[in-house]
Amino acid sequence: MSNSITVTVKLFAAYQEAYGVSELTLDLPVGTTAEMVRDRLIGDRPQLSEWRNLTRFGVNLQFVEPQTTLQTGDELVLIPPVSGG
Repeated sequence: MSNSITVTVKLFAAYQEAYGVSELTLDLPVGTTAEMVRDRLIGDRPQLSEWRNLTRFGVNLQFVEPQTTLQTGDELVLIPPVSGG
C-alpha cells in the first residue's frame, strides 16, 4: 500500500495568478485534507495568505468542507472570492 496520493489541483483567480498556471499535480501523504493543500500552497506563495479563510473547496465537482480527506485521483478546486462581470 502506498503512503502517498496524487491529486490534481485546479487554480482560479488569485491562486492562478500567484502560480502562473491553472492546474497543479501534487503527490501528497495519505490523509491529506483540502485545507492542508490550501495551506501548502499559501506556504509556497505567502501573498495568498489573505485568502486563507475565504477559500472554498470542491472535490470532483462537489463543494466540500475544508477537513475533507483527499483520495488518489481526486480533482481539488480552490475557489477564492472573485469579482467582475
